[in-house]
Amino acid sequence: MLSSCVRPVPTIVRFVDSLICSSSRSFMDLKALLSSLNDFASLSFAESWDNVGLLVEPSPPHTVHTLFLTNDLTEEVMEEALQKKADLILSYHPPIFRPMKRITWNTWKERLVIQALENRVSIYSPHTAYDAAPQGVNNWLAKGLGACTSRPIHPSKAPNYPTEGNHRVEFNVNHTQALDKVMSAVKGIDDVSVTSFSARIDNEEQTRISLNCTQKALMQVVDFLSQNKQLYQKTEILSLEKPLLLHTGMGRLCTLDESVSLATMIDRIKRHLKLSHIRLALGVGRTLESQVKVVALCAGSGSSVLQGVKADLYLTGEMSHHDILDAASQRINVILCEHSNTERGFLSDLRDMLGSHLENKINIILSETDRDPLQVV
Repeated sequence: MLSSCVRPVPTIVRFVDSLICSSSRSFMDLKALLSSLNDFASLSFAESWDNVGLLVEPSPPHTVHTLFLTNDLTEEVMEEALQKKADLILSYHPPIFRPMKRITWNTWKERLVIQALENRVSIYSPHTAYDAAPQGVNNWLAKGLGACTSRPIHPSKAPNYPTEGNHRVEFNVNHTQALDKVMSAVKGIDDVSVTSFSARIDNEEQTRISLNCTQKALMQVVDFLSQNKQLYQKTEILSLEKPLLLHTGMGRLCTLDESVSLATMIDRIKRHLKLSHIRLALGVGRTLESQVKVVALCAGSGSSVLQGVKADLYLTGEMSHHDILDAASQRINVILCEHSNTERGFLSDLRDMLGSHLENKINIILSETDRDPLQVV
């Protein structure tokens, strides 16, 4: 009887060990997680004015078991995150935007920082990097329109090309000239990369020199070349532009596979955003039965992105009064859904995408208290 009672114990121990091992794998080092998040959507896609990335960091090392997703980090949402033992809060909107001169208990944003640090919680914000990303907020918003093709209204530029310099200087050197002297001089200038190749011009063998350089180095290159009139008069200076990314950028211009009435489009948008009401400005001469084929959209505040874009409908969270009047005068309908209502639904898709991207190494949860501050009463 005694031996039969003892037999099940190893099985229980193995089961407990399995749980411990499983639990030990369900975390990531903060630095490794940040690197993975940047691989998912590069922060280089964010607008230059934005404040993105890691905003609050407890003293290292910092381990993340639970990633908490929210559109806005309010004090109510922070309380929820702490209750759910979050180690990293991903807040789509940056809770720290303007510089802080002090960290006290006087303002709600300062209190967020204090609570995060006291409870060893990191805060990260992607904001416009997720707006621009091919799998980001604006693409999610476009899903509510129906079958369509879309492209960014303002495409992003490749972040790392060209690798050196933003100017190219090209000129020819006759073999009879002191080629070695020219090459030695330009290679001695900082932030200049030099290539050369043979060229035959007017039946004369010459060497074509091509320099990539920064704005600062350009002035030194020009200064050197201007000392040789024959070289300088045949010099070409090109401004280098980074190539556009076809599927990455701000806003989306969407062309529906089949036109639908404005009334149908309103129903689709309400259903996608789970809203009972939206705000509508009819374009001059338009009705609810007017056909919609092209939709220009921008999650959040779309005035600057949508301005001047030709479309049947503008879809965004908010626009200024005068921008709405301008659009309506051009026979463009405008639908406003309130700022964060055009963003928040993306977080459900984000949870699934990040779960797959991070190979389910950490727990990812959505805020249940996060909501748009405005409501229809």
